[in-house]
Amino acid sequence: MELQSKSSASSNKKTSVYYAHMSYNNGTEGFQFPVNPSSVEVNETGQGKTYNVPGIGEINVIGSKSLSEISFNGLFPAQYYPFVNVKEDDLRQPVQYILRVNKWMRTKHPVRFILSSETYNINTPATIESFTWNEAAGGNGDIEYSIKLKQYMFYRARKLKSGLTSQASKGVARADEKQQPKTYKLVKNDTLWKVAQMHLGNGARWKEIQKLNGITDAEITRLQVGRVLKLP
Repeated sequence: MELQSKSSASSNKKTSVYYAHMSYNNGTEGFQFPVNPSSVEVNETGQGKTYNVPGIGEINVIGSKSLSEISFNGLFPAQYYPFVNVKEDDLRQPVQYILRVNKWMRTKHPVRFILSSETYNINTPATIESFTWNEAAGGNGDIEYSIKLKQYMFYRARKLKSGLTSQASKGVARADEKQQPKTYKLVKNDTLWKVAQMHLGNGARWKEIQKLNGITDAEITRLQVGRVLKLP
């Protein structure tokens, strides 16, 4: 999971936007959470083990870091409130968010979760471990939800050579096979900063996309929907 501090980030106001976003299939589907979570819990643990050694006592052997878990509660509003952080035209009905999340869970493929705040960024592929929801009491159709994500590591089975140990022949060796998309097609309300944040993990790298695609300063604020951008 990429956790990036913004303590040394540019003073550009675009990097100070707080929002949570989840997408699927390299950004071809996705949505911004319409109401920012009031808090996000990140659970990071190690896999250390303890042993009792005669003459020494108990020792702790440091293990690899476990996959991070991210959980938060939120609201899918049925109407436009002052605290909703998406444009009114982009606000979907609560059932549409629910159907989209359930659809992604059924595919058994990871999603990408992005949380951007004034002090840090989280940008990671993740599996949806649990998703529960209920209609808020007296909320006129508002839906309260709770979601739990787990960091996902891309991998593949290695092709093993003859003569390896029986343990290796079981295919326990794994390799990182993460593939970053080389292009991205712009959709409504996209900005270069948002594209850089989603695919490069750092919104401040938007100028690299601008230079690579020959986008003039005048074009930045009127990017054409459907335009295919090359990614660094």
